[in-house]
Amino acid sequence: MKLSVSDVEKYLEAVKCAVKAHRCRFDMNVKRPDNRKLFETYLLTVKDAENIILNLNARDFSDAVPNEHVGFEHEMLYIFGKEVLLIERYGTAEKPVPLYIKFNKLDNEFVIVISFHEQRHPLTYYFK
Repeated sequence: MKLSVSDVEKYLEAVKCAVKAHRCRFDMNVKRPDNRKLFETYLLTVKDAENIILNLNARDFSDAVPNEHVGFEHEMLYIFGKEVLLIERYGTAEKPVPLYIKFNKLDNEFVIVISFHEQRHPLTYYFK
């Protein structure tokens, strides 16, 4: 799939509108332990995470992949990376933390933040 900066900016604008309207959900279920771990390891609230999302731009975009779940293959999941400064919950210093962020923007203008955790591997950025 070939995407332009404009395509990604349009997608991000819709995601940001959903976040501002409180039409988003962070997956924190048992299948997403890395998401929970980020909030347990660092002094990070959902509001902080929303602000990180609101500060994403097209240069943070890495990839768009089809949803692999049966029946949802038509959905495209967008992956972004962002390095942010966070304070360890049981520490004192801020440290740079590279994040892996994956969205599923549904047709009803609701966004599921599927992944919001530390990167396991460095990302390749589409527009850098």
